[in-house]
Amino acid sequence: MSSHVAIVTDSTAYLPERAMRQHDITSVPLTVVLGDQALEEGTEISARSLAQALQKRRPVTTSRPAPEVFAATYREVARSGAPGIVSLHLSSELSGTYDAAVLAARDAPVPVHVVDTGMIAMALGFCAVAAAEAAAAGAGIDEAVAAAEKRAAATSAYFYVDTLDYLRRGGRIGTAQALFGSALAVKPLLQLADGRIEPLEKVRTAAKAIARLEEIAADRAGVGGPVDIAVHHLAAAEKAAALAERLRERIPGLGELHVSEVGAVIGAHTGPGLLGVVVSGR
Repeated sequence: MSSHVAIVTDSTAYLPERAMRQHDITSVPLTVVLGDQALEEGTEISARSLAQALQKRRPVTTSRPAPEVFAATYREVARSGAPGIVSLHLSSELSGTYDAAVLAARDAPVPVHVVDTGMIAMALGFCAVAAAEAAAAGAGIDEAVAAAEKRAAATSAYFYVDTLDYLRRGGRIGTAQALFGSALAVKPLLQLADGRIEPLEKVRTAAKAIARLEEIAADRAGVGGPVDIAVHHLAAAEKAAALAERLRERIPGLGELHVSEVGAVIGAHTGPGLLGVVVSGR
């Protein structure tokens, strides 16, 4: 039986399974629709299957969890003895997941504070860990929320994609912004800003774009003390590993370093070749 505040997040946090168990974090899966199949992220579709589908130009869409799924999760967590729940989710600018959680929270058997972190991927994952660490130390709901929000304020996410077409098709970036990456075949660098995906810089080649991504992440990590880093990719494992190793060498205040392939939900909107770096101040 749990006696402390419980932490719930969603499958786009891409936390390692080990971290989920260590911090007792519960994840609610988003859905990936591949052709006529609706599949739960993290359990029913792999990143490799997604990348192959995208490369074959098969239709892929994503959807939020239904409020009923959140309601069932909150009931199950409450039965474990948790006196309250902090439910942390990806940016409401990118998904309706937060709204679904808010609807479910109204009828939960224990108090639930739903947080729009404005984050994605391990930028969200680091927030969930911060809340879980606070809860394990005896923090109440408000203190756990404050810990997550403090971590979010110290977290930045930058990424490179081969093309903006996937983001444009999914409505996560506007047509005008998509044109940013199409002229002269430049390679776009993007950032998460105010919960939205925004253009950051244009670079002429993929190699230069990845080098610039490294430079931006290293510069950001050099501001303000110890940091944790996550390097994400889709179908680009060798490039991600090499980038992570270079960042390890460049950042003296480095704490944890995670390297992982994104799941199907984020991958569906970025496409194969994605490289992302999350810099999160402790």
